[in-house]
Amino acid sequence: MGLSWQQGPLSPGAIGRFLVSEPLPKRLLYVEPLRRRIRVRFGGAWIADSEHALLLFEPGRYPVAYFPRTDVSSETLERNEHTTRHPDLGLTSWYTVRAGEKNAPRGAWQHVELMAYASELQERVAFAWPAMDAFYEEDERIMGHAADSYHRIDIRQSSRNLVVRHRDRTVAETQRPIALYESGFATRWYVPRADIDESALTFVEHQTFCPYKGLCSYYDIGDARLAAWGYREAYPEVGRISGLVSFEPDIVSVQLDGTQLHLEPGQTVIPHGPDRELSVAEAHLRR
Repeated sequence: MGLSWQQGPLSPGAIGRFLVSEPLPKRLLYVEPLRRRIRVRFGGAWIADSEHALLLFEPGRYPVAYFPRTDVSSETLERNEHTTRHPDLGLTSWYTVRAGEKNAPRGAWQHVELMAYASELQERVAFAWPAMDAFYEEDERIMGHAADSYHRIDIRQSSRNLVVRHRDRTVAETQRPIALYESGFATRWYVPRADIDESALTFVEHQTFCPYKGLCSYYDIGDARLAAWGYREAYPEVGRISGLVSFEPDIVSVQLDGTQLHLEPGQTVIPHGPDRELSVAEAHLRR
């Protein structure tokens, strides 16, 4: 999903390669201006508000926004004794974040012994995403993690023949599947409900959250657990997939124009993000 994780060019599982004569370092960190207004809400107050944040891309991780200290409320941060050492950015000091009656131990951090090559991060603070109440770009809440400027989703109508089977049962067959192309992932195919045998789907009490598409629901197909999923109310930006269903090709048989599809290596969603801790209510509340 973007530049530095899943299968992006700076991720450990990159599917492409840089055409260079000398090997690149195993870890490449990249930083650039966010060029968006980003704000942090905590304890009923706005504790950070900046149009000059930097976005740090680190291999295998979500991008992280770093705020200039001058754009953070001065009474909010209280340095504590906890320190860590980042493998590339050196000694890191941690802060307790306080606002109103609320406090978050280790709610923010700052790299305090930066080498010259990382000087852009001098006097900048990052906030622990799950510890804060919310992050905003302008007046709209940003869910899951800082928005990756290199993440993109394109949705295309197709007339190809897609057939889904489980054992000897045809679950879906369509000549109008929707192709969803998402940064870092192979194509995902979505099927209109009218072309699905609905009796084959059993709704299950399991949900995940995508910062770019919204809340995802899942279905069993017979004894095939979590074999299908869909976004009942996808975010408006990807609203064309609302109500459609996609099928996992490593769990059930999915054929496209007679060719068997398989889950490509590196396509399993990495479950290490704060987005997986959101409640259903939070996922739908974007303001």
